[in-house]
Amino acid sequence: MTGPSPLDRIDLRIVEELRVDGRLSINELARRVGLSKTPCQARLKRLMADGVIRGFRAVVDPHKLGLAHIAFTQVKLSDTREKALDAFRRAVLQVEEVEECHMIASHFDYLLKIRTADILAYRRVLGERISSLPNVASTSTYVAMETIIEHGA
Repeated sequence: MTGPSPLDRIDLRIVEELRVDGRLSINELARRVGLSKTPCQARLKRLMADGVIRGFRAVVDPHKLGLAHIAFTQVKLSDTREKALDAFRRAVLQVEEVEECHMIASHFDYLLKIRTADILAYRRVLGERISSLPNVASTSTYVAMETIIEHGA
């Protein structure tokens, strides 16, 4: 069994072009990276099969969806054995307001990025959903006052 193919200069150009505009036609993508259509399609298919490109999505404006409030929540667990971590991971995936979840090497265990309509909605999510996740011992919240850079938004 072989692993993913190493990425060359053209593969990296394909990835970068699609990061900027995921709606490029295969013909335009091929033109931009200096290939004809068929080899470009083959490379794109390989990049997807290897998991380098995991998918395509619409980038939406959360403010226009009424989701302007961002809070970062530190979560400390009462149990950090693998079974407890796994239970937390599975449960946090079910909380739709959690936009990101990162395990952190610090005095707490996870950092969540939570997006809601306002502070009252966040308070409900924290009190009813986050605090009741498996093994949550404590949380601390930091509210974003302004976003300077946000990739993918």
